[in-house]
Amino acid sequence: MPAGGFTFGEAHFSMKHSTTILSFFVFILLSCGTTRQLSQSAKQNIINATPLQSAHVGISIYDADEGKYLYNYQGDKYFVPASNTKIATCYAAMKYLGDSLVGLRYGIPEEKWFRENVIVFQPTGDPTLLHKDFATSPVFTFLKSNFTGRSKRPALFIKGYELEPWGSGWSWNDYQANYMAERSRMPILGNTVTIKLRDTSESFIPTSHLQRESRTKPFTTGSKYFDSLVNRKSRVIIDEDLNGRLEVSRAISTNDFRVKRSSSVFKSATLPFVTNDWRTAFSFLSDTLSKKFTEVYPTEVKDEFSWEVENSDVTFFHIKNWNIIHSQPTDSLLKPLMHRSDNFFAEQALLMVSNEFLGVMNDAKIIDTILKTDFADLPQKPRWADGSGLSRYNLFTPQDFVAILNKMQKQFGMQRIKEIFATGNEGTLINYYKNSTGFLFAKTGTLSGVVALSGLMYTKKNRLLIFSVLVNNHQASATDVRRAVEKFVEGVREGN
Repeated sequence: MPAGGFTFGEAHFSMKHSTTILSFFVFILLSCGTTRQLSQSAKQNIINATPLQSAHVGISIYDADEGKYLYNYQGDKYFVPASNTKIATCYAAMKYLGDSLVGLRYGIPEEKWFRENVIVFQPTGDPTLLHKDFATSPVFTFLKSNFTGRSKRPALFIKGYELEPWGSGWSWNDYQANYMAERSRMPILGNTVTIKLRDTSESFIPTSHLQRESRTKPFTTGSKYFDSLVNRKSRVIIDEDLNGRLEVSRAISTNDFRVKRSSSVFKSATLPFVTNDWRTAFSFLSDTLSKKFTEVYPTEVKDEFSWEVENSDVTFFHIKNWNIIHSQPTDSLLKPLMHRSDNFFAEQALLMVSNEFLGVMNDAKIIDTILKTDFADLPQKPRWADGSGLSRYNLFTPQDFVAILNKMQKQFGMQRIKEIFATGNEGTLINYYKNSTGFLFAKTGTLSGVVALSGLMYTKKNRLLIFSVLVNNHQASATDVRRAVEKFVEGVREGN
């Protein structure tokens, strides 16, 4: 035998070479063992599980440290992903919205008369304006300080075409559900109104002012503007005979709120209002600030705007520079977007990305742009229809979500992901993945017949795995399907 090696047939191998080959075969055996283990677990807990026997299932498990797939079962097939669509929206927002949201842009005209009397502002699609989640509202503070009791006049500049209130493929008959608030250029109060019965407990004297008020204006919303809208056609008399057994609804295309008797006791209702794009917010601010707002329009001349004054005369002014009012930290929007799967925040975040990237709010255009740029290298080209996942037109593959999540952790880091995504037993994962709190960070998705879960997790051996499990067309309860997926995913974490 030659020194330092051995002969096999006609070949001579050094000890170093033989050690490399041995390591390679050990790696292959371990990889095959992991794949076999994952395959058996997937079949037992998901694919052949009783709640999912009639379902369409896709699973992808990716080792982020090794840069390779550990397991794929129909990972390249398309599925309706429900709210897993928000992963794509979240990526776009993390990349293009910066550290703080642009809440408002405003400009001062160059011409002296306008400069002294007018402030022109552009809405940006920011959903945080007077939203109950946020204690402060820098945009409203700015508007209030500049227009309340002052001579300056507010003027609104709108770019682009009319914005569709609902996304492509949304279920229109859910229009009164609080999870389907309309999209708009200038959201206010979350584009919903919470309606409560007026408290008459202070007095039961029929002739008292409070009692008369409760009969003519039985509802309160916390805003005189929406109080007037809700009470406008409320003919139900709130008295002891009725005892609050009623319900409140809204017409599909107008802010016509209706009241009728019901077998259930009314406590409160949160309904989306009709935004008419920016116009309802426009009216709300005019009423709240006691200031008439005016619309201005761009002309064909660069930086020039037209203003319709008295007697339908039109005058012109110029604005070259726009200032920015930042509203909230970007991640303070993205965290509830992902934790509670907030559809409204998701839709508005995508419109804000469009506004910042393209200069116009258009979800179809920004989706097309991102698919051709950031997502051009996804394993399969998605059919991406909206920002929230309410649309069944969305089609993504498990491998698509793995690729997007891999981009996310490489570009933004795990620490930021941990702050934005829900971990075990919190957000939409409450009562699930209790053994994986602090180790698993994921986004759920649910529609009728659809259960989805995609995210990242640290295994018991501290490997970072990226996974996506998409289930379509199941006939079981969503809870049973989620538990089956949970058993599989936690088994993956335990065994790796």
